[in-house]
Amino acid sequence: MLASKISGMRRSKIWLSSSSSAAAATLRRTHSLFSTATTTTTTTLEKAITDNIVPQPWIDSQQPWIDYNNNNNNNTTTYQYFQNNAFRTSSGPPTHAVQNPATGEVLGHVPEMTTGEFDSVVQSSEDAFDNEWKHVPVQQRQRVMLKLQDKIRKHTDDLARLITLENGKTIEDARGDVFRGLEMVESACFIAPQLLGDSLSGISGTMDCVSYREPLGVCAGICPFNFPAMIPLWMFPLAIAAGNTFVLKPSEKTPGVSLLLAQMLYEDCGLPENVLQVVHGGKPMVDQICTHPAVRAVSFVGSSRVGRYIHQLSSKHGKRVQANLGAKNHAVILLDEISDELLEKAVPAIVGAAFGAAGQRCMALSTLVFVVAAGDLALQEKKDWMISEICNQASALTVGNGMDPTSDIGPLITSESKQRVMNIIDQALDGNDDDAVQLNLDGRRRDGMDGTNFIGPTVLSNVTTDNSAYTEEIFGPVLTCLQPVDTLEDAIRLINRNPYGNGCALFTSNGSAARTFTSKVHVGQVGINVPIPVPLPMFSFTGSRGSLLGDLNFYGKSGVQFYTQLKTVSTNWPNYTDNAASSSSSLGGV
Repeated sequence: MLASKISGMRRSKIWLSSSSSAAAATLRRTHSLFSTATTTTTTTLEKAITDNIVPQPWIDSQQPWIDYNNNNNNNTTTYQYFQNNAFRTSSGPPTHAVQNPATGEVLGHVPEMTTGEFDSVVQSSEDAFDNEWKHVPVQQRQRVMLKLQDKIRKHTDDLARLITLENGKTIEDARGDVFRGLEMVESACFIAPQLLGDSLSGISGTMDCVSYREPLGVCAGICPFNFPAMIPLWMFPLAIAAGNTFVLKPSEKTPGVSLLLAQMLYEDCGLPENVLQVVHGGKPMVDQICTHPAVRAVSFVGSSRVGRYIHQLSSKHGKRVQANLGAKNHAVILLDEISDELLEKAVPAIVGAAFGAAGQRCMALSTLVFVVAAGDLALQEKKDWMISEICNQASALTVGNGMDPTSDIGPLITSESKQRVMNIIDQALDGNDDDAVQLNLDGRRRDGMDGTNFIGPTVLSNVTTDNSAYTEEIFGPVLTCLQPVDTLEDAIRLINRNPYGNGCALFTSNGSAARTFTSKVHVGQVGINVPIPVPLPMFSFTGSRGSLLGDLNFYGKSGVQFYTQLKTVSTNWPNYTDNAASSSSSLGGV
């Protein structure tokens, strides 16, 4: 069947799929896997989804963390921080505007909190840890997380709409964001077995030895904009369930969800005061987190440049650090060892993995590597068909406001992000000639997207490994198809030469090839016919090499180990008979 399609493509130069919406359907099916069944009444905002307008009354009634009349800063609409189980207005300047990426509307401003305010937050966290939370039995801490997961499940849509409002991703993608975070909370509901230690009796006469895990104290998390629910939920549920207190700094672009989660924990789940607090700011706040002597551990997800800075500064000040950095994720298509059926199924999977969330995720599939032996015209035609079909399905995706349920791809987070993506595409094509990079699909200038943060799916092919489209982490809806390699071994060497090690995939019908690829590729997360191999919470997020700084990964067993430390206790109690004799002697024989 595939051969006839390729033959048709050869005659017409392009083969148009009879199901051009296949990729869009795949995106929606993928999102639906992340959705949870909730029963909610129709709200003003639900109507606004259809109208593509978010009314101010909803913001007023549902966002108590916004001070709409900040008298400290000329009545500027300001996001508040969270301390002592309450939202508080910072006296610091409101320096960071929070905008709806789809419309450009300013929703509020994030302040740069003062040093005094941050010190007060950390002191409150220390007091909460020392005086209460570390003494709470693990069963009770688990029950708090059990209540939180129920609250998140019931309010998935509220969280998703807030994500779309501030981040721009589609409603379905936002539900997926919430659901992946919910899975992390569910894992924290049964943390007790992972806190178990070891014991050995009689190590020397009457000596016994036991080890167990203790919480660290005050921990902190610094989060990116692209997953406003999932990434914070990677961090604080495990940390809190393990007995720590937590200071959370959400992205200054998407602070709302973290504030709503904090409110849920205190008002509805019974978390004591100051076990979780939320702070705001940019680099000055990051510096305070990394240098404050009471902060014991720092978790970070974001860019490589910022991650290296945070790791270096925090380590210098004696803190434990886990930092997930940038990525360049490859998918290898083993064209001579893949069935026609699997190859056809791979196309919408690749389209969804490359362009979902507008490419703004560290696990986005950004690079295709085709294995085509030199001179093999049949495999060359297969490659050309696959690139053409990827373009067909990608061009059928609807780019639009994430509040519109018909949108498949939302905007980039800022106009600066869009301009950066545009510049990388321009650089990739600069000085191009007939034998160089090909622009198979251009999403830069779709109708109606001028002056906005939107950019459509873009496909480049015949790209060399020294081209900016490959050397840069684009963080946008751009798929780079490298010049083909001759063998699977060549593909593995190409991936291993790349400095990043977050994720990779192989599409093949050959189990032996899959085994070779899995064992030889130097990447922390590998998918076989799975384009985005993100592990579930019972495992850990195991990015490696240039994609990770620190010894312990996020969530799973590694996550629990990161937020705890081992204590070993050796005891020497005499045998009961010896003890009795000694006691009798000391009491004069009484």
